[in-house]
Amino acid sequence: MTVSSEQSLDGKLFVQFIALIFLSYITRKMQENNLFKDHTLQEVLDELDIIECFEVPGQQIQVGETTKHQVDLYNKLGIIPPASLQ
Repeated sequence: MTVSSEQSLDGKLFVQFIALIFLSYITRKMQENNLFKDHTLQEVLDELDIIECFEVPGQQIQVGETTKHQVDLYNKLGIIPPASLQ
C-alpha cells in the first residue's frame, strides 16, 4: 500500500476496516437467508453496485431505477432499499 504520510496510512486502514465490517455483515445476512445457494457474495455486490445515485445541488439525492430483484436482495439483507428513501 503506497501512502504519502502516516495520516494517509491511517485513513486507508480505517476505510478498509469499515469495508470489512460491511462485508462481514452482508456475508452473515446472506448465510441467514440462504442466499449463497443462488448467489455468490460478488454477484450480490455487483447487482447492487449498478444502482446509480445523482446529487443535484439544492435538491434531494435522486436514486436511479431499482429492479424488483435488487429490492428483494436489499430486503433479504435487512436493508431499506434506496428507492424507499425518496
